[in-house]
Amino acid sequence: MRQPSLSQSDSHRGGTMAAALVLLLPFLFPSIFTPFSHAFPSLLSEWNAPKPRHSRLLKSALQRQSSDRQLAELWMPLPQQPLKRCVRSGSTSTLPEKSQGYIQVFLDGGLNQQRMGICDAVAVAKILNATLIIPYLEVNPVWQDSSTFMDIYDVDHFINVLKDDISIVRELPDEYFWSTREYYATAIRATRIKTAPVHASANWYLENVSPVLQSYGIAAIAPFSHRLAFDNMPEEIQRLRCKVNFQALVFVPHIRSLGDALVSHLRTSPSSSDADGTNYLQKVTGTRDWQGSGKFVVLHLRFDKDMAAHSACDFGGGKAEKLALAKYRQVIWQGRVLNSQFTDEELRSRGRCPLTPEEIGLLLAALGFDNSTRLYLASHKVYGGEARISTLRSLFPLMEDKKSLASSEERAQIKGKASLLAAVDYYVSMHSDIFISASPGNMHNAIVGHRTYENKKTIRPSMALLGQLFLNKSMTWSEFEEAVVGGHKNRQGQLRLRKPTQSIYTYPAPDCMCNA
Repeated sequence: MRQPSLSQSDSHRGGTMAAALVLLLPFLFPSIFTPFSHAFPSLLSEWNAPKPRHSRLLKSALQRQSSDRQLAELWMPLPQQPLKRCVRSGSTSTLPEKSQGYIQVFLDGGLNQQRMGICDAVAVAKILNATLIIPYLEVNPVWQDSSTFMDIYDVDHFINVLKDDISIVRELPDEYFWSTREYYATAIRATRIKTAPVHASANWYLENVSPVLQSYGIAAIAPFSHRLAFDNMPEEIQRLRCKVNFQALVFVPHIRSLGDALVSHLRTSPSSSDADGTNYLQKVTGTRDWQGSGKFVVLHLRFDKDMAAHSACDFGGGKAEKLALAKYRQVIWQGRVLNSQFTDEELRSRGRCPLTPEEIGLLLAALGFDNSTRLYLASHKVYGGEARISTLRSLFPLMEDKKSLASSEERAQIKGKASLLAAVDYYVSMHSDIFISASPGNMHNAIVGHRTYENKKTIRPSMALLGQLFLNKSMTWSEFEEAVVGGHKNRQGQLRLRKPTQSIYTYPAPDCMCNA
């Protein structure tokens, strides 16, 4: 027997409640929707796709015209700097007659934080006259990437470059088979050093780790990120850190091969592959010719969900986005990262908000890059998906990434591996004519330092200036353009000497460089 039908009002009310429940499900039960969102990343991330926040500037930017002189200056390489790259081996850099024991390090973080940890691990092994076991890379809790050192870096090259500086072994010697990550996770162990302070001195290691080596023959240091000071280090140790970073750490062949293929594609004019012989570039962009022919910019668009949630800034997604980011912040950091005590305007004026794809696009347009610019997008996953990137793409229609340039066969070896994906982006970034990062971070720091060492043009956005400019809703395009150009005149890769406490990996001069 059929049940009585609901009244029209009850039906409407029930439908409304059901729809609201469906909308709230991903926030109430995020674990259920995680696999679903991985399978269909754009579906859940673009429900509340924000509209452009700077529509007046955007309208003018889409109509911009860059002069030949402006484009020529943009693509011009940096002039010779007063210091040049130079990894000098210390005159006393020799292997000790006898190793004091084995050093293990367990490195967390992403590719670039781990890279800095590897450099420090070599330096600590040198300080202690110890043998380094190839560093263990922790599984990243966000990306769930289990890539090992040997998956990312050319181990033979690493060992060979450093053979005159320290002893390195690939695996644990048989007598220390028990010294594993699992062993240290189950209880307090005498061979684990977990009290290394941030930016510890060389003497701290000699006083606290050497006795463990003498007693047990092995010492495992965890945590190890940022556990070696940048100041008051022997010159030999500083030079060794430079040697590791700029010479010893080379990606495995298939990463380099894929990177070379991407660079080759990017250096090929789009019109050269046009089947019907017409000028594809003029057809798409309407420009008279391509001033940057054969050149390309790498943009590290650091705008993932972690970055957005951690910043506590407003990105235009309304209440739903604020709720989603607050929930994510609670789930991931369990209250350790709270909502900021500052307003969104205060955060922006202090340069504390990451630039959105729209804002970085307006910055590039104001600097003079036009719609014929080849732009390579170096990012793992952009918060908001394609809907968030669409404004940037409208400004730079010749924007590419790994997926658009590489074949499925070329991507197969790195699919689902965040560290390998980041390694490819790092490689392409180092071979670009210009690099720009939307917001500071480990990749920004690593590549800025590496490109400084190689004297390559690198644009560093002035976050505070841009935050203030974007808050001014009445600013005209010409005023915005003038302020951006003036504010970035000396932020394009000019040499900056390292100051006390600053990282040698971000500021390689003068420690890693010699007089030109």
